[in-house]
Amino acid sequence: MPDGPDDGSRRRWRLVRAGTDAVPPWVRQFMRRTRIPLSRAGRVRRNRRIVARLGLAAGALLVFGVLGWLIFVSPVLGVREVYVTGALILEPDQVRAAAAVADGTPLARVDTDAVRARVAALAPAREVTVSRSWPSTLVIEVVERTPVGAVPNGKKYDLFDDHGVIYRTVSGVPSGVVRVQLATPGPQDVSTQSALAVLRSLTERLRSELVTLVVEGPARIRLEMSGDRVVTWGDAENSEDKAKAADALLAKPDKRIDVSGVPEVVTLG
Repeated sequence: MPDGPDDGSRRRWRLVRAGTDAVPPWVRQFMRRTRIPLSRAGRVRRNRRIVARLGLAAGALLVFGVLGWLIFVSPVLGVREVYVTGALILEPDQVRAAAAVADGTPLARVDTDAVRARVAALAPAREVTVSRSWPSTLVIEVVERTPVGAVPNGKKYDLFDDHGVIYRTVSGVPSGVVRVQLATPGPQDVSTQSALAVLRSLTERLRSELVTLVVEGPARIRLEMSGDRVVTWGDAENSEDKAKAADALLAKPDKRIDVSGVPEVVTLG
């Protein structure tokens, strides 16, 4: 009800809650009858939604459980083939033996890094890549080392790559590979690294006429050429300049060519 005037221009209103007698009896009876069925229907719908959600959750858990079992435990998706590609020197069976993956091992559980490390331990393997090919194949790709030098070892030759790694012994020097005389070939050997620097600098003409690259020490390098010609190289410093100078001097008949002090060179007949 409104109060009396406060300041002559504003009125205050007060909300009063009506008693139950304010609602006619027939309206209250109608509301009770309609509210009860609606409440029951709501509860039924709510229960149905809860049951449906629980069913979906249980179904999802079951599906994930079955998938997990199939992928990580069951031999259904186990390794049935180890496919080897890129192996020329190595036999595929050598690679498979080094990989050491048992048939039936769940493909998802194969430690590809460990397999790669085991295969990479094979001397001819320069790079190794291991991947999965579903549903049951493990793929091992091998990139083998390429020889750049052959070191005499008795009646055979030890091949080394462009890092100085000895990885294979053969009966003869392969075509395009330089015969190199080294005392202790290896990637950590200073003389081997000097030999590699010289090999990288050789021109096509020098390479074609080279018989043996002799490395008696890091600063005692020489090229023994065809026709009993010798090129004294010195150390591996300035090898590209030395190669250009030696290439030009091969056009002369001199038997002894010394390019160790380039740009100064010495020739002897």
